[in-house]
Amino acid sequence: MADIIRLLPDHVANQIAAGEVVQRPASVVKELLENAIDAGASVIQLVLKDAGRTLIQVTDNGTGMSETDARLSFERHATSKIGSAEDLFSIHTLGFRGEALASIASVAQVEVRTRRQSDELGIAILIEGSRFISQTPVNIAPGTTFAIKNLFFNIPARRNFLKNDAVEMRHCIEEFERVVLVHPQIEFSLEHNGKVVFHLPVSSLRHRVVNVFGAALHPRLVPIEQESDIVSVSGFIGKPEFARKTRGEQYFFVNDRYVKMPYLAHAVESAYQELIPEKSYPSYFIYLQVDPASLDVNIHPTKTEVKMIDEGHIYAILKATVRKSLGEFNLMPSLDFDREAIFDIPEPDPDNPPSQPAIRVNPEYNPFTNPNPGQTTSPMTGFSGRTSPAGWEKLFPSRDFERLPNDLPPAGDLLPSEPVVENKVYFSEGSEKPFVQLMGRYLLTTLRNGLLLVDQQRAHERILYERFLSQLQGSQSSSQQLLFPLTFYFQPSDAELLKSLMPELRKIGFDIESAGQNNFAVNGLPAGFRENDAGELLEQLVSDLRQSQGANPESHLIEMAAALARNQAVRNGTLLSAEEIKNIFDSLFACNVPHVSPDGRLTLKMLTADDLDKLLK
Repeated sequence: MADIIRLLPDHVANQIAAGEVVQRPASVVKELLENAIDAGASVIQLVLKDAGRTLIQVTDNGTGMSETDARLSFERHATSKIGSAEDLFSIHTLGFRGEALASIASVAQVEVRTRRQSDELGIAILIEGSRFISQTPVNIAPGTTFAIKNLFFNIPARRNFLKNDAVEMRHCIEEFERVVLVHPQIEFSLEHNGKVVFHLPVSSLRHRVVNVFGAALHPRLVPIEQESDIVSVSGFIGKPEFARKTRGEQYFFVNDRYVKMPYLAHAVESAYQELIPEKSYPSYFIYLQVDPASLDVNIHPTKTEVKMIDEGHIYAILKATVRKSLGEFNLMPSLDFDREAIFDIPEPDPDNPPSQPAIRVNPEYNPFTNPNPGQTTSPMTGFSGRTSPAGWEKLFPSRDFERLPNDLPPAGDLLPSEPVVENKVYFSEGSEKPFVQLMGRYLLTTLRNGLLLVDQQRAHERILYERFLSQLQGSQSSSQQLLFPLTFYFQPSDAELLKSLMPELRKIGFDIESAGQNNFAVNGLPAGFRENDAGELLEQLVSDLRQSQGANPESHLIEMAAALARNQAVRNGTLLSAEEIKNIFDSLFACNVPHVSPDGRLTLKMLTADDLDKLLK
């Protein structure tokens, strides 16, 4: 029998490795930016076309490469970062595997131009799908430029799996943010389809965070800092009152590397316990420095997951550090030099000196005597008062002042343990069928053979969901114009996604337009929408759709309709009128799927006589 085991060709092995390293254009952005930082660059430019599908270009002013190094950099497992296995335990650079460029070159058309400061001419190399095409000398400035063109041109199936440009651009921006937030000493810029998305000059860490996420974040940040033998903690956390309903700006960096650490994220969120509402999430930008020997960054191809030896101790230190900073902020708020008038103490007037207050004492006062028979004196305080007039109790006919102290109800009965919501019963016009609202949550009515119980919030979600979905799939709805436009700022990755949602939002009745870089103006709202809810609604909508990642147009509309219905549905605990209850019943049974809410929970339950008998057994 012939042998069946054989070695894979290098270009096939590189394409397999690319499946782990190069998942989408954002993966290429991450690898090229990290290489530019490791090259010692002080200025890095990123240029994208069609969210990275057509072009990803990174230009830096780093050390550059020689002709031999430029050719060798595309070989698999070729790296300048480590030389032995022991070096894995003292890694200080971002890239070290030696797989990135080989993997990228196997699935794209790659052109690299590089020159060292000491060389008169640079070198330009062109590679397509791991095949060497050409090598020519060029006259360029010191540094390196990588141009990745037509990603996945030789793997059409992988290219077809990419999402739409808005989603892919959001991923590219996220990778860009994760790099620039930890290197404020480097100037970065990002350009997409000829438009500048970011231009970040050299700055302090706080200003770098503000430049990325907007000036509105500046007053919301509280600095944290703690030094110990195990870990050094620094960075910023958000003030509790600015906690969001969605996980937004939450970043961990370990040894200048962005990582995902749910365990330490729990430490931060537990420090906010009892300070923020339930299901709200704080913002934080936390930087940890640990001994490289206690850190393993080689457990994941993209190096976004790490293992630390002292995770338990770091958890406790991090939680205590965040709690300490929150306490210091609450006790010692930052000073504002624009003082309010209440704190301004007037200067004394030399012509009008303040008079010393006089103290009047009656030296003949005796607490054991009552000099005025017509007055009563309290033996406990010595204060005297007038005699109570006769018939005073007639002034308070609703009070029973004769009741003895032991007739009072127990102290625990004075305040109810929980608020009581009134139950209401209505009768519809021309019918004996009642409508009952129970505990401000359930709606009840009678049927021929039993009772019908409806959850008012879930039922209203179903009604609104089908209404919004019909509008999204149809023509544009009317809009209620606002007297003054509402302006909202979104971080760049969310702004790109919101721009892609604007056509669908206009169909529902949102008159929304772009108002400058990452700002949006809302000129009109759908009928029934409140102005105060517009910002939270758009933020929640972007967050929900971020999870779906725009798999297909139909699911995109479904997610959008469900998010709008959740936001606008009547909440449990809201008292409804008879007409509102009747409208919910009528509208619910006009729905295509009345028995479940958009998230699959039951909206109604029919209780027969047998069901009621079982409850009473």
